[in-house]
Amino acid sequence: MLVLDLVRYHEHLKGTKIGCREGDCGACTILIGELTEGRLRYRSATSCLTALGNVHGKQVVTVEGLNPERSVRSKGPDGNGDGGNGDGHKGLPLNPLQQAICEEGGTQCGFCTPGFIVSMAGFCLAEEEPVIRNAVAAVDGNICRCTGYKSIERALGRVVALLQARPAGEDRIPFLVSKGVLPPWFKDIRQRLEALSPESDGMFREDGRHTGALLPEHNGHPGTQFLGGGTDLYVQRHETMPAANIRFLVHGEEMRRVVQQGRRCIIGGGATVTDLLESPVIRQGFPQFDSYARLISSTPIRNIATVAGNFVNASPIGDLSIFFLAMDARLMLTDGRSTRHLPLREFFLGYKVLDKRPGEWIGQIIFDLPDTDERCHFEKVSKRTNLDIASVNTAIRIRMKGDRIMDAHLAAGGVGPVPAYLVRTSAAMRGQRLQEQLVLDIIGLARTEISPISDVRGTAAYKSLLLGQLIKAHFLTLFPTLVGEKMLE
Repeated sequence: MLVLDLVRYHEHLKGTKIGCREGDCGACTILIGELTEGRLRYRSATSCLTALGNVHGKQVVTVEGLNPERSVRSKGPDGNGDGGNGDGHKGLPLNPLQQAICEEGGTQCGFCTPGFIVSMAGFCLAEEEPVIRNAVAAVDGNICRCTGYKSIERALGRVVALLQARPAGEDRIPFLVSKGVLPPWFKDIRQRLEALSPESDGMFREDGRHTGALLPEHNGHPGTQFLGGGTDLYVQRHETMPAANIRFLVHGEEMRRVVQQGRRCIIGGGATVTDLLESPVIRQGFPQFDSYARLISSTPIRNIATVAGNFVNASPIGDLSIFFLAMDARLMLTDGRSTRHLPLREFFLGYKVLDKRPGEWIGQIIFDLPDTDERCHFEKVSKRTNLDIASVNTAIRIRMKGDRIMDAHLAAGGVGPVPAYLVRTSAAMRGQRLQEQLVLDIIGLARTEISPISDVRGTAAYKSLLLGQLIKAHFLTLFPTLVGEKMLE
C-alpha cells in the first residue's frame, strides 16, 4: 500500500491531496522523520510513490500534524472525532507557515497549498542555511496552477525571517515549537522513535559478504519484487505493486551509508540522491555535485529515490547512471547468500535488459574518488532546465599530467538504447595532448559510437549535435583556457 492511500482512506486525513500520482505535482507531500546515525532528520516525500513498508519505524507528518493545537482530533459531543460536523479542523488557528501563505496571497483554490505548507515545514526542520534560495529549493516539487509564484516566494521570505531569528545554539525543534510552527509533541519524537527500535537489515561486513540478517531468503518467492524508493516502480506498475511480494531494501543505516576507504568510495544500494548531496565524502570529492544533483528531479523525489534504483530502472537517460559510468563505478550484487562484482558499464545489456540474476539486488556501488590531478564534469540538457527528463546528458572524468590526458572516461545518455559508456572515445583520449583539435576529433569519434532515435525530446540529428556541444562544454568548463574559434561554434 502507498502511504497516500493509508493517510486518506484509513486515517481519514484528507489534507494530503491526490494529484498526479506520479510524484510531479507535490499535492500529496508528507514529511518523514527518522533517526539516522543518532540524528533526528526530516525530509519531504511524495506519499503517492512511498510504499508503506518504507516508513516502518519512522514518523509520518501530514499537514494536519503541523497545527500547534491539533495534538488529537477535536471531539464531538459523542466523544468521536470531527465534532459531529465532518471537519475536525474547523476553527483551529493557523500556524505561521499557513498564516504567511494567506497574508501574502499565496493561495487561491487551495488544492496545492497543503503540499506547499508541508514542504515549507521540511525547510524549517532541515539543517540548511535559512536563506531564500534554499527556501525556494525546498518547494521545487510543488506545483500551483492558479496562484502567482511571487506571492508564494514572499511567504517563503517571511519564513526565512522567522528562522533567522533563532538564537545561536538553540535546538531547531524547541524553537519551532515555541513559534507555533510545530505542535508541542514534536519535542518527544526522538524518544518515541528510539522506543520503536526498528529492525535493521544488517547489511555487509567489511569484506563485502552479506551478514544474512533480516533480509529473508529468496527461495520459495520467485516473484519477489525488490523495492528501493519506488519512484519509478509505482509509476510504471501502479495497479500491480500494492499486491506484489515486496522485499524492502532501504532500511538499515548500512544500506544507506556513504563511506570512504582510502581513495575508494562505497555507497550503499539504498542511499538516496539526498544522501549523496549531504555526504561529506561526495561533497569533498565533487565540489560541484550540488549543482549536478539539482538538475535531477525535485527535492521530495531526491529524498526517496535511490542510486541503485536509478541503475536498475535502466533508463537510457538515467542521470545517475551516466554520472557513475564516467566514474567507472563497480557494482556489488548479492542474493543474500553470495556476492559478485561487476563494472557498471557491463550492467546494461540492452534496452531495459540487465546483467542481474533472479534474486539479486545492488548492495553497494564502489568507485575511486577523484585524485588531485583528476577533473570531473556533468552536463544535461532538457526542455526545462530543472525537474525534467534529459534530452541528452553526459559526464566525463579526466586525469591529467601536464598538458596530456593520462586517463579518461566519457559517458552519455539519450543517444542509444542504454546508458552509454563510450569505450572507443574514452580510449582515444588517453596519452593525447590536450588541444582544440583533439576535442573536435573525439566529438567525431563519439558520434560513431551512438545510435540516437527521434522522439519527443528531439530528433536523432539534434541529439547527435547536442552531444558534441556538451562535450565541448565539458572541456571549456574544465579547461577555460582551451578557447578556440571552432570550440565556440
